[in-house]
Amino acid sequence: MPDRGGGPTGPRIRVGRPSRRIRTLLMTLGVLAVLAMAFVMFAGFWTDWLWYRSVHYSSVFTTTLWTKIGLFFVFGLLMAAAVGFNIWLAHRLRPPLSAMSMEQQSLDRYRMGIAPYKRWLLLAITSLVGLIAGASASGQWRTWLMWVNGVPFHQKDPQFHLDVSFYAFDLPWYRFLLGFGFAAAVLSLIAAALTHYLYGGLRVTSPGARATAAATGHLSVLLGVFVALKAVAYWLDRYGLAVKSSDFKATGNWTGLRYVDANAYLPAKTILFCIAVICALLFFATLWRRTWQLPVIGFGLMVLSAVLIGGLYPAIVQKFQVEPNEQAKEAPYVEKNLKATRDAYGIAGTDVQDYPGASDTENKAELRDDADTVASIRLMDPNIVSPTFQQLQQVRNYYGFPSNLDVDRYSKDGKEQDTVLGLRELNLAGIPKNNWINDHFRYTHGYGVVAAKGTEADSEGRPVFTEYNLPSKGDLGSYQQQVYYGEKTTQYSIVGGPQKEIDYSDDNGEKTTSYKGKSGVSLASPVNRAAYAVAFGEPQILYSGAIGEGSRILYNRTPKERVEAVAPWLTIDGDAYPAVVDGKIQWIVDAYTTTNGYPYASRTTLGDTTADSLTAANNQRAVVAQQNQVNYIRNSVKATVDAYTGAVKLYQWDTEDPVLKTWMKAFPNTVESKKSISPELMAHLRYPQDLFKVQRELLTRYHVKDAQTFLSGSEVWQVPDDPTNKSGSAVPPYYLSMKLPGQSSQAFSLTTTMTPNGRDNLSAFVSVNAEAGTPGYGKISVLKLPTGRTVDGPKRVQSQFNSEPSIAESIRLLRGGDSEVEYGNLLTVPLDGGLLYVEPVYVRGGDLKYPLLRKVLVTYGGSTAFEDTLGQALNKVFGAESSTQPPDQDTTKPKPPTSGNPTVQAALDDAQKAFDDGQEALKKGDWKAYGEAQKNLEDALKRAEDAQAAADKSAGGSGADKPDGKGSGKSDGAGAGPSPTPSGSPSG
Repeated sequence: MPDRGGGPTGPRIRVGRPSRRIRTLLMTLGVLAVLAMAFVMFAGFWTDWLWYRSVHYSSVFTTTLWTKIGLFFVFGLLMAAAVGFNIWLAHRLRPPLSAMSMEQQSLDRYRMGIAPYKRWLLLAITSLVGLIAGASASGQWRTWLMWVNGVPFHQKDPQFHLDVSFYAFDLPWYRFLLGFGFAAAVLSLIAAALTHYLYGGLRVTSPGARATAAATGHLSVLLGVFVALKAVAYWLDRYGLAVKSSDFKATGNWTGLRYVDANAYLPAKTILFCIAVICALLFFATLWRRTWQLPVIGFGLMVLSAVLIGGLYPAIVQKFQVEPNEQAKEAPYVEKNLKATRDAYGIAGTDVQDYPGASDTENKAELRDDADTVASIRLMDPNIVSPTFQQLQQVRNYYGFPSNLDVDRYSKDGKEQDTVLGLRELNLAGIPKNNWINDHFRYTHGYGVVAAKGTEADSEGRPVFTEYNLPSKGDLGSYQQQVYYGEKTTQYSIVGGPQKEIDYSDDNGEKTTSYKGKSGVSLASPVNRAAYAVAFGEPQILYSGAIGEGSRILYNRTPKERVEAVAPWLTIDGDAYPAVVDGKIQWIVDAYTTTNGYPYASRTTLGDTTADSLTAANNQRAVVAQQNQVNYIRNSVKATVDAYTGAVKLYQWDTEDPVLKTWMKAFPNTVESKKSISPELMAHLRYPQDLFKVQRELLTRYHVKDAQTFLSGSEVWQVPDDPTNKSGSAVPPYYLSMKLPGQSSQAFSLTTTMTPNGRDNLSAFVSVNAEAGTPGYGKISVLKLPTGRTVDGPKRVQSQFNSEPSIAESIRLLRGGDSEVEYGNLLTVPLDGGLLYVEPVYVRGGDLKYPLLRKVLVTYGGSTAFEDTLGQALNKVFGAESSTQPPDQDTTKPKPPTSGNPTVQAALDDAQKAFDDGQEALKKGDWKAYGEAQKNLEDALKRAEDAQAAADKSAGGSGADKPDGKGSGKSDGAGAGPSPTPSGSPSG
């Protein structure tokens, strides 16, 4: 056996040498781990800085960053200094430990254990509390900036006669400072008490005095500071009553002072403030008297006073003074709440006028003519026809439309018309093969606008497209069609480098392009590539050969994301919408300034108030993330995002808003003046939906100006549920060009209906002029229906539609086979004292994957019609024909697509015949014949596709789709059927 000691018979084994290598290895790994963590943190910071610089809003990044850093260090150091100083002072005031008690002897081992590390322990404790306090303070950067940059409202609250800016900008900062002071006092008190106990200044079980004179004085001062801060809190609570939320059984949610607040809580807070000041002085007096007796008595009296004066006394006042005569007592305060709430939500100027609800005109021909001019009735529901756009105008699977299209106004031949439109955005789910190169380099953008007349459908119920095909062409003229930024574009793309992008396809095959815009961040630097590889978790970015000279990375590509990033102090509307402006596609985004510090104005929760039947099915359009409560809102900013360059511009829309002025002081040169808005852009600006939804919710109660009526609740309204579906959610407001009673011409408006609380008859019709740039823009009008007459509301009208025997039978036939009936927007239009209801009805057939307009429901004055066209339905309702008879449909039969290939043309002719046969069968309700026709249509289209593919292969062509109707008759993702022409040629 060898000698393990290393004698002559064997080698010496040096135990311990390998441990040095292990320690070196562990140290190296630790250093690498720290460097890796540091680089991850750097990557997040660096990529953010690069992005803000790329959009030319680097000042937002630097202002926010330096504000956070400043708050972090100032309040972190203050907290660390406060706690550290009191620990040091407690240690300095420790008594001598000559005759230690048993209690102190048991603590001696702890003192001995920490003695060598006292400084390090003190540093660790102060650093920890400093880091926590600094991180908390940095989150208050908005509060700081609003306080230091606040501008006056020039409006005073009715109780304390202070400018509203005190409550909106000053009071939140004072409350933060007070909370910080409480935290510092409590932590210092705990730290000092523990130090005194550890070093004998405080005793728990030892006989004799429980605290030394030095410990008594020290802790008394800290308790005095705490009580003094409580006195400040009582004083601020007086002003806080003006913005305090409470439950008020007469009205529900309430903000501001009520009778009990003004006559019980307010004097109670003043008395408690005085008691707290006296109590704090008693604590400070222990520095000289060295006794706890008076401070403890004072503190007990303060607690007792808080219970009796601050709790019991207000309850007695409420019970015995207010409740026996509540309306008389609360009326003056309700008037203040009414005025403040109407001012804060911009509904003070609402025009409320009585409306009879029934027409007294006997001339039906005159009513019929008025029906043609009172409104541009929209038959194309933007929330229904998206699948139709998808089927007829998708063209390629990798394009897609939003589930809710948008409504805008465009002029043709000098006349404005309501238009339903959407962008053909990139849809990664439709890419033939998903991989990193395809998803991020090849397929990078959408292409073109698709638009249709809002008031018309063709003879087959399809939209009448005014902008169509790929590349898009039509009434919008020439514009930059690539869509690099859009609502559906959520992934990053790398463009402008050696890898070409797919632009679009035409008769000659795929067209490629390379991004020429200046958007995005350059990846030329290895540091940038490494930072994005880490930030996005994509190591390929670091070493991929597809990235080279000129490569730029595009991200944060939805309009909402971009505006939120460059203006984090704004609340963004849930529905950005596109418009063609000056040869470019611009996303228009409405943005709001808000506060919850407007005295006496009732609060609302944005996420709940802006929810309706559309947001229930399409959450990205709601302000669902905004669950914070506000009691002041202004549409103060209009923003645009260029769909090609991603450039973000903010325009000052409300020039009087003090909240916006405050943020413009904090972030100078970020918001352009209202005068910078071009006339072309102004023509497409509109009143935002989310703001109107907030205002209509407030108007359910605050349409009245009389306190007694408000308190009685007899005039409370509600927003009715959407009767066209079973979601149980509120009916959405609708954009509609219409004219109100007394107006001479139509105006683009946003409209809604109101019903009495808990009932289905109509209470009011509410509209707002949504046409920006006109004198009446933003004017809210309320047509109030008489309470003594029952006027049917939307739910009753829908029930009448469904219960009419002839209509019910027609709908049953439309639902034959596996077809589905979908109800479009139920539009309400005031007409000659009565109300005209119009609802388009769509059918989605078994083989048809998209809805087509088949019928129009109309009711007026108790008369109902269910006809193929709006004109026919109006004629039947009024029993007269229009003298002008404007065309409400394109009744000309569209020309079928053609092909130069005889085999393809024969198959297309068969497809057209099968399509026509199917439509005839559909009109007759012959579902067996309809099914046979659809089968023949599918067979014919398959033959056309096969023949075209064979011809393309023999000719060496690409087999590309021909959007103008001259190709194979089948488009990727567009379903079977010839590609549509402007009028919407047949597509199965």
